[in-house]
Amino acid sequence: MTTDTNPILRMRGITKTFPGVMALQDVTMTVAAGEVHAVCGENGAGKSTLMKVLSGVYPHGSYSGDIVFEGQPCQFRTIRDSEERGIVIIHQELALSPYLSIAENIFLGNERASRGVINWTQTNKQAAALLARVGLDEQPDTKVMDLGVGKQQLVEIAKALSKRVKLLILDEPTAALNDEDSAHLLDLIRQLQQQGITSIIISHKLNEIAAIADTTTVLRDGRSIETLEMNGPEPVTEDRIIRGMVGRDLAHRFPGHTPTIGAEILRVEGWTVHHPIDRHRTVVDNAALSVRAGEIVGLAGLMGAGRTELAMSIFGHSYGSSISGQLYLHGNPVTIKSVDVAIAHGIAYATEDRKHYGLNLIEDIKRNTTAAKLQRIARFGVVDTAQEITTADRYRREMRTKAESVDVPVGKLSGGNQQKVVLSKWLFAEPEVLILDEPTRGIDVGAKYEIYEIVNRLADTGKAILVISSELPELLGICDRIYAMSQGRITGEIPRAEATQEGLMRLMTMDKSGAVR
Repeated sequence: MTTDTNPILRMRGITKTFPGVMALQDVTMTVAAGEVHAVCGENGAGKSTLMKVLSGVYPHGSYSGDIVFEGQPCQFRTIRDSEERGIVIIHQELALSPYLSIAENIFLGNERASRGVINWTQTNKQAAALLARVGLDEQPDTKVMDLGVGKQQLVEIAKALSKRVKLLILDEPTAALNDEDSAHLLDLIRQLQQQGITSIIISHKLNEIAAIADTTTVLRDGRSIETLEMNGPEPVTEDRIIRGMVGRDLAHRFPGHTPTIGAEILRVEGWTVHHPIDRHRTVVDNAALSVRAGEIVGLAGLMGAGRTELAMSIFGHSYGSSISGQLYLHGNPVTIKSVDVAIAHGIAYATEDRKHYGLNLIEDIKRNTTAAKLQRIARFGVVDTAQEITTADRYRREMRTKAESVDVPVGKLSGGNQQKVVLSKWLFAEPEVLILDEPTRGIDVGAKYEIYEIVNRLADTGKAILVISSELPELLGICDRIYAMSQGRITGEIPRAEATQEGLMRLMTMDKSGAVR
């Protein structure tokens, strides 16, 4: 399918500026009716900004350039304007009310009402039909807060379908989903395509783009670089997309590294963790692992395997008396009952959810950098602001964080640069053990490479590093040893030289009897 045949959308000469920043410069994109069109680029390339221009989040007048939809020039001043034309955007941060039901969320602002009175029978009936259409087996009166992220994503799509969507925009739709939910969502996009709905998808997961997209537009530094026909005479590879995104070949996606491994720093034995609310539910079952100085150890597992629960419990977070087993540092048994105690013992944990738990997005870089150990720059309880600025700026330069100064709010940084601030924060706390939970989630390939280089440098300084990742190629590319988890148990340990994706997957799908599920 080509963009020259029956275009449903043309964006021409789109230029958008923010104070001191040229976010988009003369961007042009054409989308054919009925196709799945991907938009790729590094963090900060302008992907989300372009979609916000298209959907009216950034109103006409705040940018220059033309939007032509179904052959008609468009000047959207609000999201409602674009939705009335059949353009619906689903943002990466889902816009659902957790305390309302599925049906209420689907028709919020678009109520099935007569003379100001909602017709609940019609609302629930239509919601049930939409849920069936997206393949979500839930009752319309189910509270959204009781759904997982994958099901919430389907509710968002059902909401879009209720608005008679013609062009569906999905911004990083699978970023927070496990493999099963991601596959279901991609299948749904294909089904919608067969029903005549055009989709634009932004994603960092290039394997998904290669699998589903008909056409891909590549942005770099706010400019449209090229448009690729994915299923032409020469199918487009992931490496080809990367070359367009970063302007060069990444022949090796992982930097070379020769480890210098020293003595054991961290060890846990018989580590069992029960759910803090449901004490009868075991989330980590008799786990044992170790990490040595200068070593990068991976932890693989499917969603719900217990990886994050293991990491958070080691870090003294949430579980308290729900833990049994022993933790050793340098061979000495220690008891860690809180995050403060963990930090004092030299353990740091970089959460998988940096936006909600890893950073204060409304604060600047310097405040985030020093937050984990303010006493290092304080005297008699008063923060030395000059020292704080000097310290934060040193980490900014060492991490190559792209920001004009340490006074920039963290919420304005790209995902990769936010992750560098997270790492800066924990390095400032002077840890010996650094646990990284999904350290490159939502980060483009170029920024990932920089994060891998940072992790290697930290290992070279003698730190013990535990990396949790849902991306098996990532674990195979940067780790010296890899543990696998399934149903709360450590099911195996493989040295890097012997590890394969197939071998890890067998361990990750093993049940408690030792059989593969």
